[in-house]
Amino acid sequence: MENVILTVHLILALLLIGVVLLQRSEGGGLLSTGGAMSARGAANALTRLTWAFAAAFIATSITLTLLAAHKSGGGSVLDSAVPAPATEAPAPEAPVAPAGDLLPPGPADAPAAPPPAN
Repeated sequence: MENVILTVHLILALLLIGVVLLQRSEGGGLLSTGGAMSARGAANALTRLTWAFAAAFIATSITLTLLAAHKSGGGSVLDSAVPAPATEAPAPEAPVAPAGDLLPPGPADAPAAPPPAN
């Protein structure tokens, strides 16, 4: 059912575009070449046709909206969200310093800098 209404909706959109493009504007439209109908009669017919297509387009839009709302169940996105677990994550542990001295073993009275080169 929804696919049929959607197809009719798309066809109406294309027809509405076509009828609007056929109407005469100040600079002349696609129907300005003349034809069997007078300019006034063609304008009245196209205006009525535009209104009919527009009314049908709005009706199918409202119908599709109602069908989509009925299918969704009326719930909110926030209602269907999964709540976060109540437990807190453990805090990360502080890094532990390595045991012992990181400097190579040497005499206790050794200078901190190497002796100057001669």
